[in-house]
Amino acid sequence: MRLALKTAILLALCGSLAMASEQFSMSDEDRAMYEEMLENNPAEIMIESGGELFEEYCGGNAELAKFLGVKEDALTEYLAGFPRYIESLGMVAGIDQVLQALMHQRGHKPFALKSSEMFEISSYVKSLANDVAINIDVKANKHMKEAYAFGKEVFEAKRGKRGLSCLSCHSKEVIGSILRTQPLPDFRANNTAGTWPAYRMTKSELTTLQKRFQGCMQNALLEVLPLGSKEMNALEVYITERSNGLPIAIPGLKR
Repeated sequence: MRLALKTAILLALCGSLAMASEQFSMSDEDRAMYEEMLENNPAEIMIESGGELFEEYCGGNAELAKFLGVKEDALTEYLAGFPRYIESLGMVAGIDQVLQALMHQRGHKPFALKSSEMFEISSYVKSLANDVAINIDVKANKHMKEAYAFGKEVFEAKRGKRGLSCLSCHSKEVIGSILRTQPLPDFRANNTAGTWPAYRMTKSELTTLQKRFQGCMQNALLEVLPLGSKEMNALEVYITERSNGLPIAIPGLKR
């Protein structure tokens, strides 16, 4: 699992650095720190804590599989297909929202989506599918088809005073350009969906993909969409589809 994680992160890093000019590359000190963190990712401790929370509040793998209506030995493959439509919830949901529902069913007050506890527990659960290829099916049913289409709409819609959209920084025409000293990534080449949640070196914290979306929106002066909202879940569906077939490697490590 560690080898797959290290390979996925190095490929993403090399892809980004290859597109950037030398002046924007990591310093020798930053590179040394990065390589050290590949071997000792600080988020691993947080994810270990998430595993303890998962056992205490959700009952472990068996209870999660039962809640999802799948066999326990098929759980990891199923987790690699999130976000997905969950009939009992009547919505396209992320892993964190499923965990909230399971906590509620077990008589616990669910952790808030923005809490560190939820980041830890949801990251742990996604890590159960490490090395499994992402298999989100955006044509599985009408709900997923609608979510994918809506996610594309959210991705491309211009909002805010600057009239920017996600596409403004992530179209094929601008991938590799430098923004705030970093190259704009190709979502598939970087296996974005497979390497988030991740530890952000600049923030010294474990961060989920939707939380990263919020950071981008804030930087672009766009209205920040709430975690777990219909818009945010659809956006995650749209981005995750680009990583289909690539392995999950959690926790990722991001600059």
